[in-house]
Amino acid sequence: MNWKTAPLLATLYDVAVQNRPLSRLGARALWNYDITHLHKAIAAQDPSALTLDIPCGGGLAVRDNPRHVAADLSHTMLKRARRKTTTLVQADIYNLPFPTSTFDRCLTYNGLHCLEDPQAALKELTRVLRPGGTLQGTTLVMGAGRDSLIKLFQHQGAFGNPGTAADLRTWLETALLTDITLTTSGAVTAFTARKTRTQHSPASAKVD
Repeated sequence: MNWKTAPLLATLYDVAVQNRPLSRLGARALWNYDITHLHKAIAAQDPSALTLDIPCGGGLAVRDNPRHVAADLSHTMLKRARRKTTTLVQADIYNLPFPTSTFDRCLTYNGLHCLEDPQAALKELTRVLRPGGTLQGTTLVMGAGRDSLIKLFQHQGAFGNPGTAADLRTWLETALLTDITLTTSGAVTAFTARKTRTQHSPASAKVD
């Protein structure tokens, strides 16, 4: 199932996520996840930081701020996010239409587990980060008590190839990110990492 071509699924998902009581109940029931951690992280965002938010979904992390660039592959999600921001871009997370070292912060909430190659996506997000910039996000992980449910979503085509929390750390390290912090709640792992100020690697140079 492709989120870009499944508007009904995208709409239903966004309605559930935007409804706080419903999202709290669903996150706990499905993933044993306390979604208040996500809401606190979103509330703590620095409005002065030039931020890329991908996949932005219906705009859960978006504020009315021209320095917050909301991007998604799904046109349906972007239409819903338009309620909150005017800085919208339809973009592929594997091939972002931004120069290297553009953003102070990159956000990727609840999207990596939907991707076939989350490691490649993290490298591309690192590329567009400025030296010293922060990558922050959440993702479902294997090995946290919900593997059978994750495999069911994979079989239905809604999920890609989520790894374990250990895989996530390896992917971040491979992208040459530092100061990595992983915080687990149920089957969801939140992460933050920083792009080094002296990074000179293939991860920081886009190859056409």
